[in-house]
Amino acid sequence: QLQLVESGGGLVQPGGSLRLSCAASGFTLNNYHIGWFRQAPGKEREGVGCINQYIDSTYYSNSVKGRFAISRDNAKMTVFLQMNSLKPEDTAVYYCAAGRSCIGAVATNIIVRGGQGTQVTVSS
Repeated sequence: QLQLVESGGGLVQPGGSLRLSCAASGFTLNNYHIGWFRQAPGKEREGVGCINQYIDSTYYSNSVKGRFAISRDNAKMTVFLQMNSLKPEDTAVYYCAAGRSCIGAVATNIIVRGGQGTQVTVSS
């Protein structure tokens, strides 16, 4: 069974940091580009960032550029989203997905979607 599971969310104060994980099973992680998405209440799902499978280049949306960083550990079959300098507007459920391409910060031609996502709440 092809599966991605997100974890690592929580409640953090503005300016704080979190590291999210996206763990893969049932397929070879480094065969795909991996994207992170988020969805806040009442808003459309937004592509946050994408990591290219071939060259490990990363792409980010303007709203998170310079604050978020994606990395991958193929041996652990896990992709990470390091989030620094968090703002209240980063509050959302975060999801990952495996796709065949990155178009900017958005993974496309999705092959495997994440599960329930992980909640990130930035609040004082």
